[in-house]
Amino acid sequence: MTSYILNRSIARASRRIVSPNGRPSLFCTIRRRTFADVSDDDTTLPLKGYKVLDMTRVLAGPYCTQILGDLGAEVIKVEHPTRGDDTRAWGPPYAKYLPGSGKEGKGESAYFFAVNRNKKSLGLSFQHKSGVEILHKLIADSDILVENYLPSSLKKYNMDYETVRKINPRLIYASITGYGQTGPYSSRAGYDVMVEAEMGLMHITGSRDGPPVKVGVAVTDLATGLYTSNSIMAAIIARARTGRGQHIDVALSDCQVATLANIASSCLISGERDQGRWGTAHPSIVPYQSYKTKDGDILFGGGNDRLFGLLSDGLGRPEWKTDVKFSVNAERVANRLELDSLIEKITKERTTKEWLDVFEGSGLPYAAVNDVLDTLNHEHVLARGMVKEMKHEWCGDIKMVNTPVKYSESKPGIRSVPPMLGQHTDEVLRDLVGLSEGEIERLKEEGAVR
Repeated sequence: MTSYILNRSIARASRRIVSPNGRPSLFCTIRRRTFADVSDDDTTLPLKGYKVLDMTRVLAGPYCTQILGDLGAEVIKVEHPTRGDDTRAWGPPYAKYLPGSGKEGKGESAYFFAVNRNKKSLGLSFQHKSGVEILHKLIADSDILVENYLPSSLKKYNMDYETVRKINPRLIYASITGYGQTGPYSSRAGYDVMVEAEMGLMHITGSRDGPPVKVGVAVTDLATGLYTSNSIMAAIIARARTGRGQHIDVALSDCQVATLANIASSCLISGERDQGRWGTAHPSIVPYQSYKTKDGDILFGGGNDRLFGLLSDGLGRPEWKTDVKFSVNAERVANRLELDSLIEKITKERTTKEWLDVFEGSGLPYAAVNDVLDTLNHEHVLARGMVKEMKHEWCGDIKMVNTPVKYSESKPGIRSVPPMLGQHTDEVLRDLVGLSEGEIERLKEEGAVR
């Protein structure tokens, strides 16, 4: 049966939409596929043909849907018609509008640009009844819906899972929240930094004697977006077997606990508290941290006695290999402060580049500690195609971080730049919902759409 579903062509069927009270909605018919799988000979975009309704904002949700978009899904981003995604106002920096573009203001937010490529923007208010009916129409022809509102808050708009599954039983509905749909904290709002604090990450992040700090990027949000996209892929496979969609409950708190990984396992097995913050160092391997150079920092990874020998030779201290205080890792850990001090005294004598040249080809794991701009201009990053320049109609040439995974057959990537607020409203309402120009204009006058 699975083979049949995967190989048949996309079918279209008329179907009548009813509102939750059983009466016909404003828009009475749709044209719907029975399945959105790609054909066998279309391997360049694995999710081509899938439709995603993106009702998320800020980072975790948009990051998830951007991954789906990179893989070829058609993503319709539903935004408030006047404010849009919260991050549209988060700046500086902004990509400034081109002279003569007809656009006024500071420009487009770099934060928004980071996680909203390969999407179409629909400016719509679901506080209007007609806005909800439009969403129901889109849901009937969608494969996936992703939202990140507080639990139960969409129920009053008839946009909760139990309501919309009656419209489309095949819909995969993913809910991203701070603390999940159940549990004593489920009603709490949760940004990344709160969850980092509450769920242990902040306690193990920072210098050894310093205060707890957040990670430099919102890693809990990003991990949650990755977990959600992965869960959606699994639900797509399950749907191919069962013909049914399902509700996916993803919490930042759960994802943060899961990504404590070996640290969590150590605490569970030992029954003891974690060892706190280690900065760039490792609690059980020495040397394994960054050291100051004449003009920056370099990180060495002496993960075993052989590698420590390579480091000793490169630093011009071959005698360390036989010193009873340093010859084996257990002794190096016991004498951590002395050894680290000796290493840094030497590394300060040369520049980072000079040390990189010393250890090139040695087999020792080492790395310069680069800032973000240096990273984006790094020869290896550029050689791997991780920065791509795109043409933005109103902002000109913009550079973006590319999708990271390389496939032998598929070719995911950036096909369209992040949209302007409401840029595709007319297109979506006309081509996907089937409204006339007059109906679209009336909805704009009502404030239901932009």
